[in-house]
Amino acid sequence: MSRKESDASRMRRMKRVAARYGLTILTSDKIKTLGQPGGHALRDNENFAIVYGDAPKPFSATLDDIESYLDRLEAGED
Repeated sequence: MSRKESDASRMRRMKRVAARYGLTILTSDKIKTLGQPGGHALRDNENFAIVYGDAPKPFSATLDDIESYLDRLEAGED
């Protein structure tokens, strides 16, 4: 796997895209300490409301889910 495809690189790219729309990507550290992959959520910077990744439970979105949401946002679908 190249560096361009690593999770850290993907996360940096997604954070830049999210920032253009006034969003922040949150990651659950608690889940990581339990040895499970951490989940993610998107938060609106203006009112601090979670706009994606909180249903059916908090931090339920994967990196792929967040990436596809941001792709739809950039395409003007959301």
